[in-house]
Amino acid sequence: MITGIPDKHYLRIGEVSALTGLPTSVLRFWETEFSSLAPKKSSSGQRLYTRKDVELLAQIKELLYAEKLTIEGARQRLEGKKKYRKTDLSGEALAALLHEVKLELTSLRDQL
Repeated sequence: MITGIPDKHYLRIGEVSALTGLPTSVLRFWETEFSSLAPKKSSSGQRLYTRKDVELLAQIKELLYAEKLTIEGARQRLEGKKKYRKTDLSGEALAALLHEVKLELTSLRDQL
């Protein structure tokens, strides 16, 4: 991930470009390709990125450059993480997992 993100509410596109090592044109293009990447715009039209946006850019860069995924593949991977988190935290599977953990902890306690 990116280290040294300034402790500011918003970063301008030039600052984000310097942090990520990506040209500003790439940042603007990725905005059109990834719906979850939507920096606010100031009244003068400048893009204002949050820390969350910069972290998302780092994830996208990792998927595209290091893992060599296509834009579509990176998009699917990012969407898959969102879906995985949502389904992983609810439903019968979670209840069953909690029950197994409880049984295991009870067993360990009884061994002591």
